[in-house]
Amino acid sequence: MPQWPLVSRRFAYIHGFASSPLSKKGLLLAQRFEERGLTLERPDLNRPSFARLSHDAALAALDDMDVGARAAGATWGLVGSSLGGWLAARWAELHPGRVERLVLLCPGFDLASRWPVIFGEAAMARWRGSGFLELPDGSGVSTPVHYGFYEESKRQPACPEVPCPTLILHGTRDEVVPFEQSQRYAAARPRVELVELDGDHRLMECVDRIAEEAIAFLGEG
Repeated sequence: MPQWPLVSRRFAYIHGFASSPLSKKGLLLAQRFEERGLTLERPDLNRPSFARLSHDAALAALDDMDVGARAAGATWGLVGSSLGGWLAARWAELHPGRVERLVLLCPGFDLASRWPVIFGEAAMARWRGSGFLELPDGSGVSTPVHYGFYEESKRQPACPEVPCPTLILHGTRDEVVPFEQSQRYAAARPRVELVELDGDHRLMECVDRIAEEAIAFLGEG
């Protein structure tokens, strides 16, 4: 059982691309945290909407989430999945005093280079030509996502430098973000620990293991 620090710490799950606070993984993790008497906040990062998704607007959503915690003198333990892993790491990099520990699930670092691989060159050409690409949102509804989201991703730092102890949990069968990417990231940074899981990018079959690892890691002083 983790020994929770005397200084107040809050916890949040940062969802990924084409997801939402109601994602199955986020809800299951929140349930596991609740069973330990902990609240796992789940902000909506689809700002201003999924169709007009913006990295900067999503980071601003985390700023908004932090207002109450900052006023209460609390810091954060963040769990970020895929693009949410990038957002959690980037927000921690921008606000190093606000985040005590990070847990990143198949973190979507350098996604700008991955989108052409994930979608294919033909889809990327249509996206660029029409200005939008039909993609399912967090509830599966087809939504025209603007090309500006991809352009913005190319202007963002590919691999944020995490300022705090960080645990990466990555599936060895990840078809979206290669496991080797997290291997290289962790190997170059002494404060980053990598745990490999037998799972794909979604890691749904690993939720109980993730909850166990995350609660133990975030609960350390």
